[in-house]
Amino acid sequence: MVQWGAGDVTRVQAIVRERYLNAVTERLILIGVRGLTITLVNGLGGSIGDRAVFRGGLYFAAFAPRILLEWVGLDEQADAVVRAIQQSNGIGKIRDGSIFLQRVDDVVRIRTGERGRSAV
Repeated sequence: MVQWGAGDVTRVQAIVRERYLNAVTERLILIGVRGLTITLVNGLGGSIGDRAVFRGGLYFAAFAPRILLEWVGLDEQADAVVRAIQQSNGIGKIRDGSIFLQRVDDVVRIRTGERGRSAV
């Protein structure tokens, strides 16, 4: 549950597995989410990576490919966004990913100069 007051703007960042990108974005669109940013990233989480053998040599594959989803919107929508990401990405295993929520102090729409809630 988001702990700050209504009227604030929240940034949700989620690191998810690549294979669940379509499921996550479809679910977010179904709940009315717009303005989603997606970035391909590589990460080193708590599982530290895997060992692999290539041409007889042992290699340590520390970084795993992931997707970073970013959404900025009104905080009253943030809980629904978090639930949608959890339900469509999480399979209950290590490396499911993480979701980060941050308060956004201000937003400025470049085209119109609007600020705050009206710029979201």
